[in-house]
Amino acid sequence: MRTQVIRAEVLRLIHQTPFRAFGMSLENGDRIIIEHPENIAFDPVPDGSSDFYAFGGPLRVYSTFDAVTSVSLLDTGGEAGVA
Repeated sequence: MRTQVIRAEVLRLIHQTPFRAFGMSLENGDRIIIEHPENIAFDPVPDGSSDFYAFGGPLRVYSTFDAVTSVSLLDTGGEAGVA
């Protein structure tokens, strides 16, 4: 259930207009910043695979939404909103 919620939130964030950068924290301590909607790829079907590929800055990540601990919008004044 948690995986589906995180996946749905990421899908919502990549389709918002205008796009706003967001970060994803992973259970291994990595944090990947998604600065453009094309910087993350995954099967958008609701019950599809939980795998995703993303890149931001020096990080290139192939992982699953199971490993994502939080998703948050980035703001010029810091982070806002956590899923």
